[in-house]
Amino acid sequence: MEIFREITPLTPNDCFMIFSRHKKQFDFPLHTHNEIELNLVINGKGSQRIIGNHIGTIDDMELVMVGSDVTHGWFTDQCQSEDIHEVTIQFHADLFDEKFLKRNQMANIRKMFEDAKRGILFSRETTEKVAPRIEALYNNDNEGFHSVLDLLAIIYDLSMAEDVKLLSDPTFDQKQMRSNSRRIESVFEYMNKNFNKQITLSEVAQIANMSEVSFSRFIKKHTGFNFVETLNEIRLGHVSRMLIDTNLTISEVAFCCGFNNMANFNRIFKRKKGLTPNKFRKTYMPKKIYV
Repeated sequence: MEIFREITPLTPNDCFMIFSRHKKQFDFPLHTHNEIELNLVINGKGSQRIIGNHIGTIDDMELVMVGSDVTHGWFTDQCQSEDIHEVTIQFHADLFDEKFLKRNQMANIRKMFEDAKRGILFSRETTEKVAPRIEALYNNDNEGFHSVLDLLAIIYDLSMAEDVKLLSDPTFDQKQMRSNSRRIESVFEYMNKNFNKQITLSEVAQIANMSEVSFSRFIKKHTGFNFVETLNEIRLGHVSRMLIDTNLTISEVAFCCGFNNMANFNRIFKRKKGLTPNKFRKTYMPKKIYV
């Protein structure tokens, strides 16, 4: 069972492709592709977006960036609009050379592309500012060098935007739980291998060769979460994957992932996802395509 793998029309000889569509419903299945995508949706209030293990309802205007090989899709759901306007830009993941991205002046773009692995929802203010430029990029007859400059300018301005929201959990794809710190990497590796067991702060502090107090500050700095929250993030990543990929009951999934109290598990899951585990499974599974 696999999610649909889209082969986009973007050729190796093109820098990007842009599509503009007016439609009454979203009809493309949940999918992935290698290209980075910037998706603008106007007049689609009530539609549903899925990015990684995030499920959300969109407003009448939204702009989302999706990283390479991230599962995503938009679905009509409760939308009543007769004219949904969607503008999609797709560009190669290597449009910016890796060495180029390491330059000091590219720091914000580099970070944005990393964040895009979780899906980035830009604020309403940013979307309203950028939307006319995206539509102008589509309507511009000039398909040459200057259109690439226009796209680069849009990408740069988005990298400077404030009040963005990251959508999917950082642990849904465990490859994203990487850090430049060897200490934090060893801790993540340990927690990912033993997420189904009881793990104490004392254990992971010893792995990092730090006191419990020092490690608590250390992990908060690197993840933005305290130890318990970080462990729950890792466990929820495994929970989400198992709810999608297995037929285990919800209680079996919870216990397999280290949650020994169902009331606490349901409360944490709903707080993080905005819906119950059962609703998550029912919402996500129909969007899967089997090939």
